[in-house]
Amino acid sequence: MLIDKLKLELVEQRKSKFKGNIYHYSQVNFAYNSNKIEGGKLTEDETEEIFETDSFIPKSEDTIKFDDLTEMKNHFRLFDYCLDIIDEPLTKDIIINMNKILKRNTTDEENPRYNVGGFKIVPNKIGLINVINTSAPEDVEKDLDNLLKEYHSLKSATIEDIIDFHFLFERIHPFGNGNGRVGRMIMFKE
Repeated sequence: MLIDKLKLELVEQRKSKFKGNIYHYSQVNFAYNSNKIEGGKLTEDETEEIFETDSFIPKSEDTIKFDDLTEMKNHFRLFDYCLDIIDEPLTKDIIINMNKILKRNTTDEENPRYNVGGFKIVPNKIGLINVINTSAPEDVEKDLDNLLKEYHSLKSATIEDIIDFHFLFERIHPFGNGNGRVGRMIMFKE
C-alpha cells in the first residue's frame, strides 16, 4: 500500500538527515504553511534555515516574535512525534501531548488562561465575521471522547473520514490555543 511505503520512507529519511528528501520537504513546507495560516511571519526560506541550522538571518525588517521561532521549532518536534507514534491509535492523551509539544516554552505556556497541557478553561470561538461557536470548556472532554469513539468505530478510515474528524475537532476547539496546528497534525498522523 502506498501510504505504508510513505510512512516507512518518512521514518527512514528522518534518520538520514539528508537535505532535499521527502522528510525534509514535508517538515519545512508543513511547518511553514501551518504556522503561516496562524499568522506566523517567518518566510519559507527562514523556516528551512531554522530546520537545517537552528538559526536564521531575517530577510526583512519585520519583527519576528519569539513565539513564532519557538512554535516553528516545536512544530518540527511535533512532526517527529507523529512519526514516532504513527501506527498507534489516536487518543485523547496523544492529542493533549501534541498541544503540549507545540506550545512548550511559549508565552501561552506561562499564561494560565491557555492551560497548556490541558483543555481550554475559557470559551473560544472561530472567526471574526462568520463566527462559529465551539464546545464550552465543560463539554470539551465529553465531546472529544464522543468524536474519538465514533472515529475508532470505523473499520478503516478514508481520507473523507479524516477530513470529517478534522472538521469536528475544530468545532470542539479543545485548547486555549494551537487547535488549528494540532488539528492539521492529527490529519497528517492519520
